[in-house]
Amino acid sequence: MEKKIGYSTKFGECLCANSLDALKKMDDNSINLVVTSPPFALQRKKAYGNEDQSGYVDWLCQFSSLVFQKLRNDGSFVVDIGGAYEKGTPTYSLYQFKVLIKMCDEIGFKLAQPFYWHNPSALPAPIEWVNKRKLRAKTSVNTVWWLCKDPINCKANVTNVLAPYSKRMERLISNPEEFIKDEGTVRPSGHVLGKSSWSKNNGGAIPPNLIQIPNSESNSQYLRHCKSLKIKGHPARFPSGLPEFFIKFLTEENDLVVDIFAGSNTTGFTSEKLHRRWQSFELSKEYVAASSFRFIDSIDDAEKAYSNIMNEQFVHIP
Repeated sequence: MEKKIGYSTKFGECLCANSLDALKKMDDNSINLVVTSPPFALQRKKAYGNEDQSGYVDWLCQFSSLVFQKLRNDGSFVVDIGGAYEKGTPTYSLYQFKVLIKMCDEIGFKLAQPFYWHNPSALPAPIEWVNKRKLRAKTSVNTVWWLCKDPINCKANVTNVLAPYSKRMERLISNPEEFIKDEGTVRPSGHVLGKSSWSKNNGGAIPPNLIQIPNSESNSQYLRHCKSLKIKGHPARFPSGLPEFFIKFLTEENDLVVDIFAGSNTTGFTSEKLHRRWQSFELSKEYVAASSFRFIDSIDDAEKAYSNIMNEQFVHIP
């Protein structure tokens, strides 16, 4: 029996494994949602590993083919892919769009809807074209492709991710007569306004496909434990609000959520909080061991878990 390296919790487990191998061992049509952020095709090599643009599409699509096979017919594949520039020129690469086209045209996915994650706290980049030569605006939006097998029967419920009403909208709901003087007023857009249409409180507004979440984590338990134990945290973490949105939107409690490029295991931790079963796969043993900090309050217990995982012992976190 193959030895497992990593840890488990009440709802899931994080394994030090190549996700190509790990996915092959999973049952076909068993996953409700795969939500992940693979290493981007950046020109500069990163410590966590990233592929060259020239081979990136084929590299990522080998994972996507397996995801398609393992995904339930009503399941979803959500992949966050950041932008990059071509080498030596201020020309924006089309690699994330080429990934999308291949996954749809050759693998069989359908694009349920494109989303865009705006990170207001993004630093100015790329340095050459933004900071030095002042030729481009900073890049602060990632493409997030929401893919599925069956766009009609794909599980989704937007009422689970409603946005808070604005103060003006709250006033309109409580007193539509203040805003709509004549029943049946036709707006320039063609919308017909009626007082009864605006008097119902639905608990929030339907969210847009632009998700605005700052990626400015600075004092989380994960980072505090990393600092206390002098362990380098994963340098490319996405905010928990990003997977949280899609987990709430596209799954129900006890559904299975998978992250094939786990990093610091933000997806697993978020799934745990939302009572979803989860599986996370990450190649780096160091990143797997450190990601356990998200689930362990005590610094002493965190240090022990890290040491055990680094010594290739499988740890259960109550």
